[in-house]
Amino acid sequence: MTTLLSFTLYPHFLASSAIHRCRQPPTTTATLKKPTTSENVRFLCSPYQRVSRFVVPCRVSAIAQDLVYNAGATVGVLGGAYALVFAFDDLTKREILHQSLSRKLVHILSGLLFLVSWPIFSNSNEARYFAAFVPLVNCLRLLVNGLSLVSDEGLVKSVTREGDPRELLRGPLYHVMILMLCALVFWRESPIGVISLAMMCGGDGVADIIGRRYGSIKIPYNRKKSWAGSISMLVIGFLVSLGMLYYYSILGHVQLEWLSTVPRVAFVAFVATVVESLPITEIVDDNISVPLVTMALASFIFKH
Repeated sequence: MTTLLSFTLYPHFLASSAIHRCRQPPTTTATLKKPTTSENVRFLCSPYQRVSRFVVPCRVSAIAQDLVYNAGATVGVLGGAYALVFAFDDLTKREILHQSLSRKLVHILSGLLFLVSWPIFSNSNEARYFAAFVPLVNCLRLLVNGLSLVSDEGLVKSVTREGDPRELLRGPLYHVMILMLCALVFWRESPIGVISLAMMCGGDGVADIIGRRYGSIKIPYNRKKSWAGSISMLVIGFLVSLGMLYYYSILGHVQLEWLSTVPRVAFVAFVATVVESLPITEIVDDNISVPLVTMALASFIFKH
């Protein structure tokens, strides 16, 4: 009976060997020992021994704790994103902020706060997927409202220019897709995604606000853009990029040599500003052209 039970439990020994390495059992039945016990795991160490009890391995417990932690971080960040949109929607309804200004502030703050929130997540490789879930939810929300499957007037007023739901399928949708792309591809260990979001959210967002208010002097090759807007994008995008890189460096996610990093970031900011000023908005939205060019250029510069 003991022999039959031992062979029945033998497959569990093979599965357990990937988790815990134990000493080979004696070859004779005269020297059989009781099952070995570690602090965290009790399991079969020999095909000729029986397991008296089963305890979840510490590795499995750590994975479960990591999932719970990242799920909680996702809920918190997602709640913050909804609270941000709700707050600016309320300010717009009270006529404290104009709709166009509210839209740009949501554009700027949602992206930058999402970037700031990355260190909240754990250090596991799967953490980026939990973070990317936040813009994914917003992406689906924009799709169902942009296609008029549901109607959310607050969302439409907060993030569109003319109050047309179809606008959600352009700039706002591209915006959250870039947020998701940067989280999945670059994450917080790379300066590339950080600079790309800083230029798209901080630089391009501020350029529109300043350009509309002080942009009387237009750029010769694009009368829809102004010198004030482009200069503000260059300066603010550069400063926000450095600020975000410093934030991630003091948290230990990136290590940079600042004497070489500063001119590189300045060059990337300059090229991104030039791209934003080109008369190609009707062909390629700024929320696509600016971050993609920034990604490509930063990928080349920071690898050489």
